[in-house]
Amino acid sequence: MNRRPSRVLASALTAGVLVSASACSGVQGVEPTNERPTASPAAPSSPAASATFSLTVTQARDALLGPAELGERWSATQGGATWRDGLLKGRTDVPDCQRLLDGLYAEDLLGKPKGPGAVVGLDESDTEAQLRYQVAAYGAPAEVDAKMAWLRTLPEKCAEFTSTDVRGVRQTVRVRPAALPGVGDAREGLRMTVSAEGDLYGETPTLTLDFAAVRVGDRAVSLTNGGLGGAEEDFTAQAVQLGTQHLHDVLTDRPPAPRPTDRPSDRPSSGAEQG
Repeated sequence: MNRRPSRVLASALTAGVLVSASACSGVQGVEPTNERPTASPAAPSSPAASATFSLTVTQARDALLGPAELGERWSATQGGATWRDGLLKGRTDVPDCQRLLDGLYAEDLLGKPKGPGAVVGLDESDTEAQLRYQVAAYGAPAEVDAKMAWLRTLPEKCAEFTSTDVRGVRQTVRVRPAALPGVGDAREGLRMTVSAEGDLYGETPTLTLDFAAVRVGDRAVSLTNGGLGGAEEDFTAQAVQLGTQHLHDVLTDRPPAPRPTDRPSDRPSSGAEQG
């Protein structure tokens, strides 16, 4: 399969633009999102909602996905995708749609975590998709549910809109709901496509990006999955299913299910120990 065009497009889209350092770069292993665990030594025996953060940094790391769990096409990320600045950093006159673009670019559609968390980035070889997976504590469950309720309105409010990228090129953005496995206490999924107007090297660059979030008590798992070569919904669903189960396991002190063996450099525990 020839994947050269998507690489050329990614490079051309970001000509003269600084690549975002906040994307998946630096998370080849695991990146903690809070250095100070706030959980008490006696964690709840079930993943029900709690008045305090029932998640430690270690638990968040243990709940992350390893590359081998999604199949041989996945590996630890080699850095943030250049299409982030070329296609996600856009401006529009529609407030809710601008909030969507800003949240995807800043990777905080659920808001900033209020407790411990961890992040891992993975790359897929066939379509050159990138998956960024985060586990974190966010505060009261009602706060997360409010964000998910807002996300649920976007396929109607932002079904199709126009944005302008950093080069002044107009883009057509489409948003639709995405089905997720019935896991966790609450969940929401979106699929977004961003198509730049006009041809570039004989092609019209289109970014396809899935976003998914699942709440488990006062914690949540969230991910983005996609790229210029597309986003396979099966991988998004698989990551949600496996990741939510991992979180349930660490919160209930259940032995984790056997996982495929990752290469030593790709193991989440390696990055966690270094972090």
